[in-house]
Amino acid sequence: MIGRIAIRRSVIRRSVIRRIAITGGPGAGKSTVAAQLGRELRDSVVVVPEVATHLLGGFFPRIAGAEERRAVQRAIYHVQLNLESVHRGRAGQDTVLVFDRGLPDGAAYWPDGAESFFATVCGDAAQARARYDAVVFMETAAAGGLSIDGDELSGQNAARTEDQQEAVRVDTLLRQVWSPHPNFCFVGFTPTFEAKVSAALAQIRALLQR
Repeated sequence: MIGRIAIRRSVIRRSVIRRIAITGGPGAGKSTVAAQLGRELRDSVVVVPEVATHLLGGFFPRIAGAEERRAVQRAIYHVQLNLESVHRGRAGQDTVLVFDRGLPDGAAYWPDGAESFFATVCGDAAQARARYDAVVFMETAAAGGLSIDGDELSGQNAARTEDQQEAVRVDTLLRQVWSPHPNFCFVGFTPTFEAKVSAALAQIRALLQR
């Protein structure tokens, strides 16, 4: 339903939330929410940036073919794994790490399917999800027929190559990959970008205040 702010939480395991992954399809507003949360709670929250944006924003050439896509996804996985390791090692006892995408995200972009990604690159899917205490899934704007070409708050992502149809496909795959997480929170698309950002921030604040 267009215009909904759909927030669903699965059965929550009672635990301290210190590692939150923000994910979702292209044009969902993930990076905007992560950045705003980092500014709002800068004394206690560290935002770990999206690796794919940096590697695809000028470092890797535009992907051509399945083998190049595999190479890029392997690179993203290993860089992110080590980047997370550095931040986890530095984080104090009360530090909250907010990850702009998580390791399982690569499954939605692997040309041979999610099962192949976990079997050949990432390992056990449940263990990969368990690296994060909670996941906030932001649905792509394309699910509501809205543009994913950017917004007035964040501007267009230069690394984004998906059209509307591909954005919905990736969004669906990502939701399938992440939804088994016991602390899975869903934030649906809204007619305005600001409304969805507000809904996602409210969901994350609730997680942190548990």
